[in-house]
Amino acid sequence: MRYASIARILGVLLMLFSTTHLPPLLIDLCYDESTWRPFALSFLVTLLTGSAIWWPFRQHKGDLRIRDGYLVTALFWIVLGSFGALPFALSSAPHMGVIDSLFESFSGLSTTGSTVLTGLDALPHAILYYRQQLQWLGGMGIVVLAVAVMPMLGIGGMQLYRAEMPGPLKDQKLSPRIADTAKTLWLIYCGLTLACALAYWAAGMNLFDAVGHSFSTIAIGGFSTHDASIGFFDSPLIELICIAFLVISGINFSLHFMAWRQRHLRHYLKDPECRAYLGILLALFLITAATLVAHHHYETPLQSIRYAAFMVVSVATTTGFGLADFSGWPTLLPYLLLYSTFIGACAGSTGGGMKVMRMLLVYRQGMREFLRLLHPNGVFLVKLGRRTVPDRVVESVWAFFSIYLVTFVTLMLVLLALGVDQLTAFSTLASCLNNLGPALGDAAAHYGNLPGSAKLVLSLAMVLGRLEVFSLLILLTPAFWRT
Repeated sequence: MRYASIARILGVLLMLFSTTHLPPLLIDLCYDESTWRPFALSFLVTLLTGSAIWWPFRQHKGDLRIRDGYLVTALFWIVLGSFGALPFALSSAPHMGVIDSLFESFSGLSTTGSTVLTGLDALPHAILYYRQQLQWLGGMGIVVLAVAVMPMLGIGGMQLYRAEMPGPLKDQKLSPRIADTAKTLWLIYCGLTLACALAYWAAGMNLFDAVGHSFSTIAIGGFSTHDASIGFFDSPLIELICIAFLVISGINFSLHFMAWRQRHLRHYLKDPECRAYLGILLALFLITAATLVAHHHYETPLQSIRYAAFMVVSVATTTGFGLADFSGWPTLLPYLLLYSTFIGACAGSTGGGMKVMRMLLVYRQGMREFLRLLHPNGVFLVKLGRRTVPDRVVESVWAFFSIYLVTFVTLMLVLLALGVDQLTAFSTLASCLNNLGPALGDAAAHYGNLPGSAKLVLSLAMVLGRLEVFSLLILLTPAFWRT
């Protein structure tokens, strides 16, 4: 293990992260709310800590090995979440304890959107902006951003990219150099954020809300600057804009890159994962709308269609914006939407869940086993489109699927042991592990009433979900630490 390289990178990343405490200072100056002190102190503490870690190893040069990349990624998300909690812990409005501050920070950076806060409309603008910014930074992954600057530090970043990027095909790159890949991803990410903010602004949001909600929309996060979330604006146009950008953000970003480079959209419909993703959203919408209409849950069928369209996209993409309380919807709908988060969005997107591609491969492998039962001597391949998927990838998907379920069951048993009731434990864990946010039971409104120990377990679940389980659990294996 190259601990000098790891310490040097961690120090640099902490120093970079310290600068994220500065924009809220400017927001506070604009609104003159005198809430700048927690951010100023957080900036200094984070900067000095990063400098202290970096300074002894500033002259060290060296590339990362695979295990180094996994350790840096895990350490950085844990350390980042901890330092990201400082402004919450030091602020008097809202007044939050250490555990609640950590929970809110990890929820933001993992783009989960679970919150312990209420009364958002009365909170200082600097705090509201900081929450949205945390989600935006976590959306594509701060580690990927760091990869873009690694060449300037004399350190290669491919192992960080492999450890952080979601999806089963991590070795695919958009350009020959990994730094160019990271820069390309962030250019697309920033471009979509700008377009989303301008669309919200044009639709009637004020500039502060437009920027804040564009951050959490493109990040598929779900934090809002209002307690009523998107429902605060009561605008079908804003909801339509939100749906469009959520669907776009849930698609593999490499497809957006291809659209930008080749100037056409045909490859979206040619991609099997994208087609399956859109098909799942459409099927969920039809079932949800039909059920709401049949049960006369809203006054008019048009209202049912409106709420169904928004909440299906918001929940199934693991965003968690609110327009209606889906926990009170009739029959199977609350559980159907919650189960859909286990599928989530596409690989290579900012969404959570196990990813559509993995579910596709699990389905195709299942069909192959049926064929093998019927034709024991036959040779059958697993394909996505015209491409044959290597057996190694299929095996890794099954391994991930198994570990994911074992992790879910284990953490749920822990929550039950901590005194959380069954419905709340299941829904909060599903929500946090899949990076959704909203839940059922005692956490239907917010997570503030849960025991502190349960919040720490759920914070761990958020990071596990964001790093897709393997990248964190691999640190617990003896083989990882063998030289």
